[in-house]
Amino acid sequence: MLLTFFKRLFMSNPDLLSVGDPAPDFACTTHTGETAHLSDFQGQRLVLWFFPKADTPG
Repeated sequence: MLLTFFKRLFMSNPDLLSVGDPAPDFACTTHTGETAHLSDFQGQRLVLWFFPKADTPG
């Protein structure tokens, strides 16, 4: 059922990225509370690591 949902979501939404597409610039909050933009790291390798906040302190 979940696989069917994802297939329907990705196959019916032309605005989603495809493999090889450049990532659009976005902003997120770091673990220190600062705002980081993808464009701040242009030309560098970057690992985006995130996890849900559910059941975690903070």
